[in-house]
Amino acid sequence: MLRNLSIYIPALVFSITICACTVFRGKNVRLTPLRVSANKHNLEDGRGKPFFWLGDTGWLLFSKLNREEAETYLDNRAQNGFNVIQVMLIHDLSRAVNVYGDSAFFNNDITRPVATAGNAFDDTGAYDYWDHVDYIVRLADKKGIYMAMVPLWGSNVKRGAVTREMAEAYGQWLAARYRFFPNVIWLNGGDIFGTDSIEVWKALGNALHKNDPGHLITFHPRGRTQSSMWFHNEPWLDFNMVQSGHRRYDQDDTALAYGEDNWRYIQSDYTLAPVKPVIDGEPSYEGIPQGLHDTLQPYWTDADVRRYAYWSVFAGAFGFTYGHSAVMQFYKPGETPAYGAKIYWRQALDAPGARQMKHLKALMLSRPPAERVPDQEMLAENTGERYDYLLATRGKDYVYVYTFTGRNIAVRADAIAGEQVKASWFNPRDGTTQNAGVFSNKGTLRFDPPGALANGNDWVLILESIEP
Repeated sequence: MLRNLSIYIPALVFSITICACTVFRGKNVRLTPLRVSANKHNLEDGRGKPFFWLGDTGWLLFSKLNREEAETYLDNRAQNGFNVIQVMLIHDLSRAVNVYGDSAFFNNDITRPVATAGNAFDDTGAYDYWDHVDYIVRLADKKGIYMAMVPLWGSNVKRGAVTREMAEAYGQWLAARYRFFPNVIWLNGGDIFGTDSIEVWKALGNALHKNDPGHLITFHPRGRTQSSMWFHNEPWLDFNMVQSGHRRYDQDDTALAYGEDNWRYIQSDYTLAPVKPVIDGEPSYEGIPQGLHDTLQPYWTDADVRRYAYWSVFAGAFGFTYGHSAVMQFYKPGETPAYGAKIYWRQALDAPGARQMKHLKALMLSRPPAERVPDQEMLAENTGERYDYLLATRGKDYVYVYTFTGRNIAVRADAIAGEQVKASWFNPRDGTTQNAGVFSNKGTLRFDPPGALANGNDWVLILESIEP
């Protein structure tokens, strides 16, 4: 009886305070819940406007930042074009406490949330863990940012701290609390193989879907795996997510053996039936060791981040998630960093890769996303291997081809309509475009990117039909 009562009381308290949250929204309506677009490969908002997911991994935001720090972080991300933050509601059940010392649960039991009287916005009652989450989610809404929230990091389930019944109860409670927030996305799982307690993940996914059908749900998998491996046909999985991971080619020991070729995950999911959108939700982070754990290894750079971003999007992903080692853990002075982070989170906010991601977003939204498809057949010659690999995508009257190394590009003339085509070079480092001339659209079109052949001398070739 006492256990059942502890589940009921937090839900009852929330039903009283939710009206205050709705009033808070009324003056600052910015976002609408996202939905899958008609072609099933993209997302759009509730008004039908195309949505390019530019995510950041702010995993420990809710537990490590206070209100003022959270606003600093969200302001920076909004200014740099990010519109999704991937974040954990709970990282470690044994230490589910925020920066104010508020616990998320009674006795680390996810069926017993600590939800006090009052709410996050009027300060009339006790300010609790969940009020702090609410405050940050609403703050993100005001700044045009969606919150992709992991209910419970996978390691907690793997060690046996959560049963199927507990996951279902927790999912019901979360759905009741957040179903009216316009900017919520659910990330089931959390760096975990779907086969680790698969019935728990299904129970949590079904509970969220049944009780909160208005918000999208996916599964954040373990490195070098994809949600489609276990959950593609689950009714609660609205889109697929892959984690291409943090290893180099020579460090890869997985069955898929895709190495750093994150485009391969996207390519395989893009062709699945039923059709569902797909995204790389965790490629290598900027400022983290190659291979993740050995700090004596080289660190991934902004050039690597760009490669993962353009490769995955040109292969058919509906967006991209960036990450920086110092930001994802919000590394602060006086702490021992994880994964060898070398700078604090405030400094890392303006790392080169974080500033460059907005250029990809601008490029992909400059033309109708719904008509864009990946198309390697337009490349006239060898597409290359590893870092020399070329990725091509096109729309009705344009072609994009990405090269990471600045190698020569050969395109079939019949890849694009028109007697003539205009060519230009888009620079992923600064978002500028250089005119490359007008060409007769016959035979094989050959192009030599600016600069010398080198990793990180990346360019996007843009070809556009010229109207007669």
